[in-house]
Amino acid sequence: MLCKNTTKTKCSAAPGPVPEDYIRVYSMRFCPFAQRTRLVLKAKGIKYETINVHLKEKPDWYLKKNPLGLVPTLETPAGKVIYESPITCEYLDEVYPEKKLLPSSPFAKAQQKMMLEHFSKVIPYFYKIPMDKKKGEDVSGLEAELKEKFAKLNEVGHTFEASGSFIH
Repeated sequence: MLCKNTTKTKCSAAPGPVPEDYIRVYSMRFCPFAQRTRLVLKAKGIKYETINVHLKEKPDWYLKKNPLGLVPTLETPAGKVIYESPITCEYLDEVYPEKKLLPSSPFAKAQQKMMLEHFSKVIPYFYKIPMDKKKGEDVSGLEAELKEKFAKLNEVGHTFEASGSFIH
């Protein structure tokens, strides 16, 4: 393959077709959003293969599959592509219904999604705090914000749990 770009990663060859009876997950080893999808795959016992994507040097072929260039992305043997972690997880729960992970009650399902939104507000701190520490910056303010976010997450969790419909 001829490549005008000097970055080897950007010009890497696209993987072949997804094997029958498998699903492919495009991931990055340390991405908590991709981890969420891999946890659903494991919990449901779905056979899958993982292709890790270098997110700072995304291959051109990957951007054709997912124009946002983020992970996780799922690909089926039929070539269907699904991306964004809440969407991939819900897709897997619906397509592989043998072991449901989301409750059937619309209210309980909504509560789980709300809890996920609260948790999503915490995740960026796990990147920012270590990176700023590495740069020698004061992270005490960020640590205080994180503590506050966890307290709010805990409070919301207790509220949902008390309603009796959060725990599935």
